Amino acid sequence: MSVTVYVPRDASALSLGAEAVAEAIAREARTRKAEVSVVRNGSRGLYWLEPMVEVQTAEGRVAYGPVQADDVPGLFEAGLLEGGTHALSLGLTEQIAWLKNQQRLTFARIGIIDPRSLDDYLAHDGYRGLEAALKMKPADIVKVVTESGLRGRGGAAFPTGIKWKTCHDAEADLKYIVCNADEGDSGTYADRMIMEGDPFVLIEGMTIAGLAVGATVGYIYLRAEYPHARDALHAAIAMAEAEGYLGDDVRASGKAFHLEVRMAAGAYICGEETSLLESLEGKRGQVRFKPPLPAIEGLFGKPTVINNVVTLACVPIILDKGAKHYKDFGMGRSRGTLPIQLAGNLKRPGLVERAFGLTLRELIEDYGGGTASGRPVRAVQVGGPLGAYVPASRLDTPIDYEAFIEIGGMLGHGGVVVFDDTVDMAEQARYAMEFCAIESCGKCTPCRIGSVRGVEVIQRMVAGNAAERERNEVLLRDLCQTMLHGSLCALGGMAPFPVISALDHFPEDFSRAVEKTGA
Repeated sequence: MSVTVYVPRDASALSLGAEAVAEAIAREARTRKAEVSVVRNGSRGLYWLEPMVEVQTAEGRVAYGPVQADDVPGLFEAGLLEGGTHALSLGLTEQIAWLKNQQRLTFARIGIIDPRSLDDYLAHDGYRGLEAALKMKPADIVKVVTESGLRGRGGAAFPTGIKWKTCHDAEADLKYIVCNADEGDSGTYADRMIMEGDPFVLIEGMTIAGLAVGATVGYIYLRAEYPHARDALHAAIAMAEAEGYLGDDVRASGKAFHLEVRMAAGAYICGEETSLLESLEGKRGQVRFKPPLPAIEGLFGKPTVINNVVTLACVPIILDKGAKHYKDFGMGRSRGTLPIQLAGNLKRPGLVERAFGLTLRELIEDYGGGTASGRPVRAVQVGGPLGAYVPASRLDTPIDYEAFIEIGGMLGHGGVVVFDDTVDMAEQARYAMEFCAIESCGKCTPCRIGSVRGVEVIQRMVAGNAAERERNEVLLRDLCQTMLHGSLCALGGMAPFPVISALDHFPEDFSRAVEKTGA
């Protein structure tokens, strides 16, 4: 009897040697004349244990990690194919506490299925949401998504149902669904994991969105640095077309939906939805004035729904299980679950999907295991390079959109980057302004000029005496307000968040040069 062994083909696992591990397992099996089927799954998200190999046994999957190619002969000697004990043994995968204590809805299949197998997807509840949607009127699909409380997982947290209804109500001969897969925030990788580990769920979500608003064409605007995701999506789209899940007559419903992957321009600003549309149209990626909203006048001037990967990947389970099932997770106005990406100075970085409501401290200590350096946590940046820095004193803040707004922050795409007490927060503030200056599309003055002046002011602050530092701080705060209220989009409008939070919570870092000189 053939034994199934799972080796991730996730980009992070590949970067750590997963390809060599898969080849070593196949080679060792041939040498031992053992019948082994190697399945290339997605990552479970325990990145400190990658490459994590799993073997199917009568008791369930048994995990080993981190495995390198040189470890494979020893693993076979220890009885890998029977789930034998070894120094790299992690026990039954589903019993690993880090995984067991999660609430995986969007990531329910990732790491479990072969992402290149439509049969595997269908066997694990795939396309049940689409089958339900095909029996509903478009307005009723929109109503279910609205009642679920789903909000955009890309940054603004705008209610998905309202965006869809706006597009649904717009009259046009052609409408579009656009997936923003230009995942550029620091410390984020949830979109990539979905596209590489469960591409059909994104295709299904976009197809349901098309049915809901009357769109017949969809585009996945994919980050240029994601070749593995591109290959996975191309393979999945081809299979979906061959089996009637995409095309002129989706599942013999008389409804059409076509889907294409377009590679992004390699600019951070193209993650902003209107700049993304400009890029998709073959133009330079620059921000558009709003109104009109994209849901009314978007791609090629037609009504367009733009959502990110995680948002669209939530839709199939909502249509399958119902709005109430999804809404039962979470707190307040933050319903459902959020895939949180732990990165930075942590012992256990990786993907955690939990319902809204757990705290930053639980994430960092219970899941992340504290800092990799063993030093105290000093700051946590949540929401990408433009997210505010949360001091250690506020680690008990719950993961909730409104709770983060109250402390001057944002959840954004769910990226969490941890810093220990050696970090220079003045340098982090300077970097935020420099990042904005480099990535600005240049269309509006507050962002284009303000970010450059911001770098200069911060440099003067840390180099000057006490009186100069005070004057420059007033100037910097005034500049931040101008950018916050005068910028066309979130790049210039949010670059002040990390700067202001650094000034408010870590003022001593801006006067270190003053203290050293005794001024």
